[in-house]
Amino acid sequence: MTPHPGPLLVPLLMLAGCAGVTDRVVLLSAAPSAVVVANGGQSLLLDKPYATAERRGDQLAAASTTADEVRQAWGPLLAHRPVAPQREIVQFEANGARLTSDAPAVLERVKLLLSTLPAAEVIVTGHTDRVGTVQANDRLSLQRAEAVREILAAAGVARGLITVVGRGEREPLVATPDEVPEPRNRRVEIKLR
Repeated sequence: MTPHPGPLLVPLLMLAGCAGVTDRVVLLSAAPSAVVVANGGQSLLLDKPYATAERRGDQLAAASTTADEVRQAWGPLLAHRPVAPQREIVQFEANGARLTSDAPAVLERVKLLLSTLPAAEVIVTGHTDRVGTVQANDRLSLQRAEAVREILAAAGVARGLITVVGRGEREPLVATPDEVPEPRNRRVEIKLR
């Protein structure tokens, strides 16, 4: 099986031994997602919720199922799926690592969420707008992410649980031409899982 280009946002379920079916892949997500299932020279694109690909011997066949059938057949297994990551965003003022006035409330939500996760992992990703050089924005985005890490560490989150990344101006929320300031792009995204 090879994933469809772009992030695969859905869990897949493999089964064996149903009336000649040796393998089955079920696309579970209701979110826009897709996966390509390949077997030898054959491939099928699954791009709708509960679409399935079944392998019978050397043949790959498209089929479908329903949410009720999936729950009935694999309910106990589905109960053990990981919880989807939660995301929060804090904004920064221009030209530095100084948080905007609404950031403390967001960070309080993050701290509360972290207290509910038994084995938390935190990914802190810094971003900038397109004002300045690419190199300067890379440094600034990392400084912003590190500033958020320090706030979380001061609140008791173990540093070892926090991964810090700077993405510079590469992933804007709002596309702009070069040298155009955009406050929504000056941010740190905090992903909790």
